[in-house]
Amino acid sequence: ETLASLQPGDVFVIPNNTYYTMGGVLASNLTNVTISFEGTLVFSTDMKAWPRSTPGSKGQVLECLEFQACSNIRFVGQPGGTVLDGNGATWWGFPGIGYLLIGENRPRLLTISSCTNVLVENLILKNSPYWTFWAPSVHGLEVRNSVVSARRDSSDSHDVYDLSAFNTDGFDFTGRDIWVHDCTVWNQDDCVAVKDDTQNVLVERVSASGLGVTIGSIGGSTVRNVTFRDIVMPHTYKGIYMKFRSSGLVEDILYQNITMHAVEQYAIWIGPAQQSDSDNLCAAHPCSLCWPLLPWAQCNAPLNGLYRNVTLRDVTVLGATNSPGLIFGNTTTPMENVVFDNVVVQGAGDKPFGTNYKCEGVASG
Repeated sequence: ETLASLQPGDVFVIPNNTYYTMGGVLASNLTNVTISFEGTLVFSTDMKAWPRSTPGSKGQVLECLEFQACSNIRFVGQPGGTVLDGNGATWWGFPGIGYLLIGENRPRLLTISSCTNVLVENLILKNSPYWTFWAPSVHGLEVRNSVVSARRDSSDSHDVYDLSAFNTDGFDFTGRDIWVHDCTVWNQDDCVAVKDDTQNVLVERVSASGLGVTIGSIGGSTVRNVTFRDIVMPHTYKGIYMKFRSSGLVEDILYQNITMHAVEQYAIWIGPAQQSDSDNLCAAHPCSLCWPLLPWAQCNAPLNGLYRNVTLRDVTVLGATNSPGLIFGNTTTPMENVVFDNVVVQGAGDKPFGTNYKCEGVASG
């Protein structure tokens, strides 16, 4: 009720203290308002009591914080960062079992949907139960000087234990005119994900470690005019990651001045989404997570998923566990004008594709 009563020009202040709170906070149609996070928010671990869209344990959980159809809205923390703690470990569950029991019915930490002219700054978004930051259908979004952290422990790696906290995406968004800069992400899924029907994106001066600086997964839409530049990726699992789940067009893409250290899987993956959308973790939707390690696992490049005008420039990989990567298009709609300009890989492994890239379905470049 307090949020709903905010008028243009109001500043809603969360004072400098620590507040333990339940999720399901929803506000909509706010205009020219500032939400000032001076104090820490720690969200409840009581999954049974968590608000849901319909009664009962199978009802869809509500987000921790959600703002809909707002304009000229600012979400600001204190210099150095104010913590929003999702207590994600409770929702991730026991490693290897939690996902099978809970699935993806988990709350996102901060959702900002169908909003225009949004600023997010100086927030530390910690241990989200599910995707950390989700901004669908936004027009005019800036995220700066903010942190995403989703960790099982303090180790600087993404081993099987750490990755059991997957679906903890960092900054995910769809829309137009988006700028993410001077941020840090350490998580167990996509670090920054440009999703369906998005144009005019700049991501720069970001440290990212997880499943990559990502475009996708894309299906049935067009993504155009996206730049990632001045990115450092320490101990990341994947590096540059572009992925189709079905048909679509991804064009006019630039990755520039990207430096990766000790990549734990593939430094570069341009092709189908490597994911499963079922309880069978080795299912190919469209490319199996188990491919090519298991001989029966499949990896399918979606028909009519077209990459066009993709440039990787001044990319340096300093060590990688696997082969350098994969560039894999469908032969009926092969990639067009894919350019690697000063892409240097040092110290990559030779499995599973040898010491070079797996390259198929590329018409030109």
